[in-house]
Amino acid sequence: MQQRERRLGLLYAAPLSLFLLLTFLAPILLVAGFSTMPEKVFSLTQMPDFSAYRTVLEQGYWKSVAWSLFMALLATLILLVICWPLAYGMAKVFKRFTLVLTIGVVMTLFVSENIRLFGWVLTLMKGGLIEGYWRYWTGQGFDAPLYNGPIIVFGLVYVYLPFMLFPLAQGISMVPDDARQAAYDLGASRWQILKEIDLPLAMPGIMVGSLLTFVLAAGAMAESKLLGGRAIITIADEVQTAFTYGQNWPLGSALAMVLIAIIGTVAIWAISKADLDAMMGRKS
Repeated sequence: MQQRERRLGLLYAAPLSLFLLLTFLAPILLVAGFSTMPEKVFSLTQMPDFSAYRTVLEQGYWKSVAWSLFMALLATLILLVICWPLAYGMAKVFKRFTLVLTIGVVMTLFVSENIRLFGWVLTLMKGGLIEGYWRYWTGQGFDAPLYNGPIIVFGLVYVYLPFMLFPLAQGISMVPDDARQAAYDLGASRWQILKEIDLPLAMPGIMVGSLLTFVLAAGAMAESKLLGGRAIITIADEVQTAFTYGQNWPLGSALAMVLIAIIGTVAIWAISKADLDAMMGRKS
């Protein structure tokens, strides 16, 4: 009976598995294949020489990788701090008002990311909304806070806030109120409850939100191009340049594979270190 159910399960999973194979794994394998080709070729019929990876190391592309990972990590940490009180309120305090907040946050996703970022450009630019009104009222202007690293991180925080907020709220909702109340009755401080109860029990939401935010932010490009100008060149920008203006598919593929390898390693390491069964209460 179990063997029959297993066969039926494999049969039912076959269409989805084939779909994932074609839409997810095949493009990655194609990019991996192109990354081994000689530079400036547009087919997989050449002899692999891995020269594109040598170019990545020799021409300083690692700086773009480092900047992308650093800003993604910084944005993830900032979002974790910002979203925790709001997510706690959504899960434990606001009750019916949580639906209003959820709709408000989700509605921002209905507008294109580029349009939202252009709105910030028009707001922060020299002669824009803030500086223009300030100069009108005071007669003095100031330099636009654009085209630097901090404004790029701000853009990442602004765009990817929902991807941290909702998993975090779901994780906090898993923390039993009885456990927190019992800790209060035993004399635990708020810091002890946060450290010993809230954070460990909400860890599934923290992990999912952090991974989502970090992965998306590490591969982000619009924030650096629209808000940062050419102050910092991210790895996603380098990939686009290699594929389009540079017409160097092997180099673009090599850069993409480097980013995929790093992010994949971080994600696998984080998941392997977490005991999800214990977090979800399935293990005593």
